[in-house]
Amino acid sequence: MSMTLEQTARMAGAIRDEVGKAIVGMDNTIDHLLIAMVAEGHVLLEGPPGTAKTFLAQCFACATGLEFGRIQFTPDLLPGDILGSNLFNFQTSQFTLTRGPIFRELLLADEINRTPPKTQAALLEAMQERKVTLDGETHALSDNFMVVATQNPIENQGVYPLPEAQLDRFAFKLLIPYPDAEEEARIVARFGERSGPQKPADFGIATVANSDSIAAARQAVKGITLSDEVIGYIVSLVRATRENADIASGASSRAAVLLANAARARAALDGRDYVIPDDVKALATAVLRHRLQLSPAAEIEGKRMEDLVARMIEQTQAPR
Repeated sequence: MSMTLEQTARMAGAIRDEVGKAIVGMDNTIDHLLIAMVAEGHVLLEGPPGTAKTFLAQCFACATGLEFGRIQFTPDLLPGDILGSNLFNFQTSQFTLTRGPIFRELLLADEINRTPPKTQAALLEAMQERKVTLDGETHALSDNFMVVATQNPIENQGVYPLPEAQLDRFAFKLLIPYPDAEEEARIVARFGERSGPQKPADFGIATVANSDSIAAARQAVKGITLSDEVIGYIVSLVRATRENADIASGASSRAAVLLANAARARAALDGRDYVIPDDVKALATAVLRHRLQLSPAAEIEGKRMEDLVARMIEQTQAPR
């Protein structure tokens, strides 16, 4: 199956419309989820409890038609609870693989920072290589495998900071703030009369894509033109994070690759077969914010990572 850019953009628009039937005021977040999906990236959603992070992932899975799995991360969760294990079958006298919830196309890692780093690390191989190794045997995951993880702000009690190696595997970190007054009124009007758990089907969300169409969209994105000038701009922007006195640890080369892939996806969903600097600018903060560490002096001065990234974007010369 193949898709044109027009078909890819139309599919993304249909998914956006379906998710919007239930989700209020998260248009930019939904766009980033779509970009990550076709760019083969993973997404980390951070926000206070009750801001619909989990429900957003459920609605997104429903609209895309991807096989959905959910892991509720808790302090006592073990790696085997995620990956699965080989169990001995007494009838056949052989070990049989019992697959864990990671063997899905869209995996919701709910409250990922409520489990210790040892268990978080169980996702590293899957997120980078789309495979799982159990007892020395490698098992492939779906080509469409995507992780959407949620976490509460680190200031909350009972949470563990994600290791740098884990953070670096997320294409985007998206911040989910409290809604403004108008959006909150719409949320109350939409949900106020409902009782009990909310399901995407309750809002009439239809499945408007499937594994084949998403795979075809990912293939179409790879054909988007990325000029040498735009590549140079991406590299300059990433290297600027390593030369800023306020940043103790800059972005890796993986960040540059993911930013380039995401920029291609954004261009495709906009119906263009080439990347422009505005694609890079629009996605740079989401790609970089979780990969950088403030210097001790910057932390003492109360500087914000988003402000530093915005300043670097402004100061890095973009091609015409």
